[in-house]
Amino acid sequence: RFMKKWKWKWTWSGDRSGKEDSSGERGLLHTWKGYSYSVTPERVLLSRPVLQAALGTRHGILLVEGGQVYSFGEFPWKQSQVSEAGPLKPVLESALSGQRVIAVAAGSFHSGALTEDGGVHMWGENSFGQCGLSSLAVVPNPTPVAVLDLDTSPPHTIRVLELACGEQHSLALSAQHEVWAWGSGCQLGLVTTIFPVWKPQKVEHLVGRHVLQVACGAFHSLALVRCLPPQESRRPLPDKCGQCHQLLYTMTDKEDHVIISDSHYCPLGVELLAEGEASSPSEPLLSSHTSASAPGPHPSITEHTDYESGRAVAQNGEVLTTTDSDIAAAGTDSDQAVGGVGAAGSRNSPYPDDQAVKEYLKLSDTSLADETAKMTIAGASFQVSNNDSALNSLVSSCASAVGERVVSTYEALSLKKMINYYYPGVGGVAGVPGGVPGGPAEERVRLEESMQGKKSCSTGDIREEEAEGLSRRLSLPGLLSQVSPRLLRRASRPRVRAVPLTPVGGLPEAGELLPSLQTEVWSWGRGEEGQLGHGDNLPRLQPLCIKCLSSKEVVLVAAGAHHSLALTAQSQVFSWGSNSSGQLGHMASPTTIPRLAKLSEGIRVWDVGAGAQHTLLLADGDCYQPILYYSGQQVKDGVQDAPQDQTEGYSYTQQPVLLPFCMNLGYVSGVFAGGQSCVALADRNVMGFIASLHELASAERKFYCKLSSVKNHILRPLLDLESLSTALGPASTVLLRSLARCYSHLCHLTGQHSASLTANLRRRREFKNLVMLEHASIFLDTYNEYCCSVGNFLVMGGFQALAKPSLEFFGKCPELLQRLAESSEENIPLSDLLVTLFYLPMRHLHEYGRLLLKLGTCFEVSSVDYQKLQDGCSKFEALALHLKRRRKEAEYTYHFWKSFPGKMTDSLRKPRRRLICESSNKALTLQNSGRFSVNWFILFNDALVHAQVNTFSTHHVFPLATLWVEPIPEENTGLGAGQSGSGAGQRAEPPISRTASYTFYKDSRLKEATYEGRWLAGKPNGRGVVKWLDGRIYTGTFKNGLEDGFGDYVMPSKTLNLNDHYQGHWKEGKMHGIGTYKYATGELYDGSFQDNMRHGHGMLRSGTLNSSSPSVFIGQWVHDKKTGYGVFDDITRGEKYMGMWQDDQRQGTGVIVTQFGLYYEGAFNNNKMQGTGVLLSEDNTTYEGEFSEDWTLNGKGVLTMPNGDYFEGSFTGEWGSGLKVTGSFFKPNLYDSDGDKGRALGRLAVRPEEKWRVVFEECWMRLGCEAPGQGENQRAWENIAVALTTKQRSHTMNLSRTQNRTLESLEFIPQQHVGPVTMEKYDSIRRYLIKACDTPLHPLGRLMETLVAVYRMTYVGVGANRRLLLQAVNEIMSYLARIFQLVRFLFPDLPEEGGAIPEPSSDPQDKKDSNCADTQRVVSSSALLLPVLLPRLYPPLFTLYALEKEREDDVYWECVLRLNKQPDVALLAFLGVVSSTKDACFASATETLQQISTTFTPSDKLQVIQLTFEEITKEVMSSLEDNFLWSMDDLFPVFLYVVLRARIRNLGSEVSLIEDLMDPCVQHGEHGIMFTTLKACYYQIQHEKTT
Repeated sequence: RFMKKWKWKWTWSGDRSGKEDSSGERGLLHTWKGYSYSVTPERVLLSRPVLQAALGTRHGILLVEGGQVYSFGEFPWKQSQVSEAGPLKPVLESALSGQRVIAVAAGSFHSGALTEDGGVHMWGENSFGQCGLSSLAVVPNPTPVAVLDLDTSPPHTIRVLELACGEQHSLALSAQHEVWAWGSGCQLGLVTTIFPVWKPQKVEHLVGRHVLQVACGAFHSLALVRCLPPQESRRPLPDKCGQCHQLLYTMTDKEDHVIISDSHYCPLGVELLAEGEASSPSEPLLSSHTSASAPGPHPSITEHTDYESGRAVAQNGEVLTTTDSDIAAAGTDSDQAVGGVGAAGSRNSPYPDDQAVKEYLKLSDTSLADETAKMTIAGASFQVSNNDSALNSLVSSCASAVGERVVSTYEALSLKKMINYYYPGVGGVAGVPGGVPGGPAEERVRLEESMQGKKSCSTGDIREEEAEGLSRRLSLPGLLSQVSPRLLRRASRPRVRAVPLTPVGGLPEAGELLPSLQTEVWSWGRGEEGQLGHGDNLPRLQPLCIKCLSSKEVVLVAAGAHHSLALTAQSQVFSWGSNSSGQLGHMASPTTIPRLAKLSEGIRVWDVGAGAQHTLLLADGDCYQPILYYSGQQVKDGVQDAPQDQTEGYSYTQQPVLLPFCMNLGYVSGVFAGGQSCVALADRNVMGFIASLHELASAERKFYCKLSSVKNHILRPLLDLESLSTALGPASTVLLRSLARCYSHLCHLTGQHSASLTANLRRRREFKNLVMLEHASIFLDTYNEYCCSVGNFLVMGGFQALAKPSLEFFGKCPELLQRLAESSEENIPLSDLLVTLFYLPMRHLHEYGRLLLKLGTCFEVSSVDYQKLQDGCSKFEALALHLKRRRKEAEYTYHFWKSFPGKMTDSLRKPRRRLICESSNKALTLQNSGRFSVNWFILFNDALVHAQVNTFSTHHVFPLATLWVEPIPEENTGLGAGQSGSGAGQRAEPPISRTASYTFYKDSRLKEATYEGRWLAGKPNGRGVVKWLDGRIYTGTFKNGLEDGFGDYVMPSKTLNLNDHYQGHWKEGKMHGIGTYKYATGELYDGSFQDNMRHGHGMLRSGTLNSSSPSVFIGQWVHDKKTGYGVFDDITRGEKYMGMWQDDQRQGTGVIVTQFGLYYEGAFNNNKMQGTGVLLSEDNTTYEGEFSEDWTLNGKGVLTMPNGDYFEGSFTGEWGSGLKVTGSFFKPNLYDSDGDKGRALGRLAVRPEEKWRVVFEECWMRLGCEAPGQGENQRAWENIAVALTTKQRSHTMNLSRTQNRTLESLEFIPQQHVGPVTMEKYDSIRRYLIKACDTPLHPLGRLMETLVAVYRMTYVGVGANRRLLLQAVNEIMSYLARIFQLVRFLFPDLPEEGGAIPEPSSDPQDKKDSNCADTQRVVSSSALLLPVLLPRLYPPLFTLYALEKEREDDVYWECVLRLNKQPDVALLAFLGVVSSTKDACFASATETLQQISTTFTPSDKLQVIQLTFEEITKEVMSSLEDNFLWSMDDLFPVFLYVVLRARIRNLGSEVSLIEDLMDPCVQHGEHGIMFTTLKACYYQIQHEKTT
């Protein structure tokens, strides 16, 4: 993949001579041996640039652009072919020609190549299985090796990312970041004793960890592993070794002392936890120790490095502070000055001053070391926690034995030193072969870091560690009997919350974009030369973490034959292992633990190579062109390679030496070493591009080293000072910790970025994927946050306060501070020096800008790449300027507070508050102020302060969030808006719309109320919350300072201890629109409001069913009173009133039905039945005449009996309790017609079109019409669209998924609302109406929902009275007519009721094919709207039909049951069906007819009847000839049979419903005839004689 990019990159950089020459500018390979001045590197000439090299003992492999591989040197495995090729004449490995190789590796005598698809090819020596191919001693040519995961079924091939080869083994790193190994020896890390391992196997001990890189020495292996997240590594510590099940902690009881040891040595090299996962390196499983009581062949001592171990103890017991040895990296010699601090020769001894110990322990007979070893509780690192049951019991049992000896030493030695003395992390001491026990510090082996109990991802705060360590060490019982009070005070110092100076897990946004710095180095294999770095010479069969490198930010590991190297992000090199030729770069010993290579200050190493006995380092020097250092054996010309064990006569380096020829090689991008050879890969600097990339990476490495230096030498010591919180005070301490955290983030990001840029140099050398370009926001945000934290600390006077504790720490001459702050001024105050130091990182932004611009100049100005670099540059430059302004603001504010002390300062000074300007030097006057008042205005970035100078105590703070400035004419300028800060140029206008909180103190309506939410031009506007002091709360939208839109209002009731609660729409501060009001009394109103009153259509529920007076009113309200048509259900009295109201009273015509079957219709006055009316009882007794009160007859009237007899005259009295009658009694003639009686019902009720008028009016208003039919069609559609979209936003949560989908389809205005209506358009209108009526947010849907509610409210319960059937049917017809009017308004071209839709097509073919009925459709409201309306109203309507037809249906049903007892043939014969059809039983026709009960609309029911006829015909046809035609005489008996067998219970109701509601246009057609047949069957069955 990157090959193509190379081609692209160098096409512009070649000179005119064409590609051949341009490719000669990069990937140039130089090779040499040794380090003498006479050495001249030889250039290897290849037709293509070299991308990577790998060296074995006597051969090398080269990968060139295009993915080809070349070999040079000696290769005895190629028997028949060339067995040797000079380094200048490499041989192409043709077996790989079809593959695209992306990486190569070389072992001592074998090689490997990795292809683009992750496949592995191996060749060379294979006698130990190192090529992974069984039954071959040598593999002459590259051969594929399958890396298979056998745990999966079927086994799948593992994709490999990286290869490494040793002498007898090979390692592969998979795409899952797991390690696979094959070959022979313990360096494989596999749980096996059978070698060779022919097939690649997974190294189980590293499963679950994220391995970043692998490296192979001759007989050892290294892996660079990402640290586990902290929560994963916090597990209870085990008591036993998971492998050999021995106790990890042991106690040996001698005559006068007890030894506790954690020096368990497991032969497998690593302890497994219960889950089988490798233990975290941070846990004290110190397999590297040998037991004190059983001296092994390789005894070991740990030097104890602690932050305060630089304090030496003088003989009089005083503590003298010397150096800070924690900062020195593990392994630096004690005589080397640390970071410029004067080192006072503190010895790295695990013990306090030996002389003091001798004197106080009075040791005469035995040697000091022996006695000390016995006294020592070995293995300092036990971490006492609740889980360490084994350890706790050991400690408590030995405490008494140890106690007495301890006490005598406390008086002379400080507690800190005693702690170091008792827990120095010492293993065995006695019996060091060939050395004096307790000899010089250099001879002792450093095994672990100061506290092995530290987590591998330690947050690294020194104070935290010390406090933890102290509390841990003081947990031994019986040790505190004679501790000095000063030390106890120190031990009990309150724990300060730690600031993680190494961010755990890196920056969250950086994610996988940047390499991890939280790494560990794991090693395994042979350890004779100490090359494993565990402090001993023991082999390790399985990977084990080198603990002292866990916090060193290792980014690269390399392995020579018998030595190992680790390169850190801070450009330091740690080395360990064989140092026979000085290859470690230092002469310190022992070499079994990592130590720093000795390099001059300012040399920053960024690539390493390790050979058999030499090390090659690639570093930055004074300039950014890389330089090369060599350490190790000198190679003499003409002499063959010396055996590795015979180095006499060979000269070698004491420390790395500079190779003089390195500047001639150009820009070296990588170094490789192997055997005795060295290789450097270089580029020429074409058009400055390569130089610019190198300069960018070099600058970032230098900057990171600088930041780390400040963190370690300044920030950590300052945070650790005891006097810190006292000097700063709690507020500033918090700010300093925040600053430290932000600094740490910045430092970590820089480290990750420098590692990323360095890796780019080693690999691609391109700029396109630079994180700082692609993800600039990560950098900008981190710098912003850091600058803000420094500014906050500065404003609060933090640096001034920090000066005193700093002076104590750094002394009177802070040279270190001055050097780090890059300040050349003399006698600069310490606080200013600290400010300069912490603002220093901001300068680096200019450096970013400069270097990106420099890279940009390598490209054409018009190119995309130039533009990209230019944009990046401007982002960093703009931020640099912005942060510079921020710094000025912070300094300006600090000086203002400094010059203005007092109480007012304390109340106004806040970390984030910055001064913009103040009026002491501005001519500002306050309008209408008193003659002698002097006003002072201070403008901050968050508030305007108005102080009265003559009364300093009074000042008003106006938050800027709620301060709006109105410009006023120049001549009467008070505090105008024209003032523009402190000459900062044109300021941006403050936003007119904001979010803020404010408490009103003037506004009469909102006085003392607090508003929190959106504002516009000084008024609440948008969403917000108002809270009044009396408990009222409004939550919702505002407009122009008033409640407007949807809102929620809670108002406490003074009398009841409950709240009134309104939820609904507001307009101009008042309830207006649809809403729900829950009263504290328990009443609930749901409907329309206007001007805070119930107005429009609404429903009021009073009381619950079991309360004193439950009732429900639904209808029209005017100004909070029932006025207009409404239905009132008085549940207590069991009455329902349906009629007109005026001012909360029944007034006008109306109907009352009761639960006892009484029915009244007529006039009402003053809430009473007063005037003419009609009263019917359950048994059909009827009174028609005058009424004076409810149910009270008074005046003329006619009383008719159920049998037709009637009284005519004057009546008085209450119905049901005796009537007085003055008049005549009539017995009517049998022949008189009584038809007029039924007709009279409903005459005195409210006319259908008068009912629910307000409901329809509200719908018209929603469409934007003042009155029905008066308005613009286009505006109506716009109102519909607005209603749907705005309501959808506020109702999203309450809608179902289907409703949401319907909504989306309705939001578009349909095209069919204009132009002539065709059949197609008619259908789409019908579909649109169905959707619209389904959605309550659509005005038609809302109307439909309301109509259904009122209809059910009217005709359910007490309203289910058969007398109401006619009104119920008429009400539906009136709905249809009025909705149809709305539909015709929306679709003006729709024909009116009864109009016809023209034929859909003029094509004669269509006419001929299609049915005439389909081409001509009559428009009717019932056909269009009943399918939508009727299913919703069907239950109450059908109930009324069933009640009305109850008697007839009972007669019919009795007859059906009787006739159905007969078998089919008998029944057919009885009905007179012609004999030829006797066998047909018409089952399918019967089933079809039964479906009539499951349909709702008359048209659907008629369709069922038609299908039934068709089924009958089909059955008859099958047995008769085809040309048979029905006559009604034949058809009727068969249909009667089907009706009987269908057993439809309420057939009478069905028939009546169809008759009342069927479309008039079908009455005379085919459907009409079929319906008449059904009706005839119904009457026939009722009167059928069954005898």
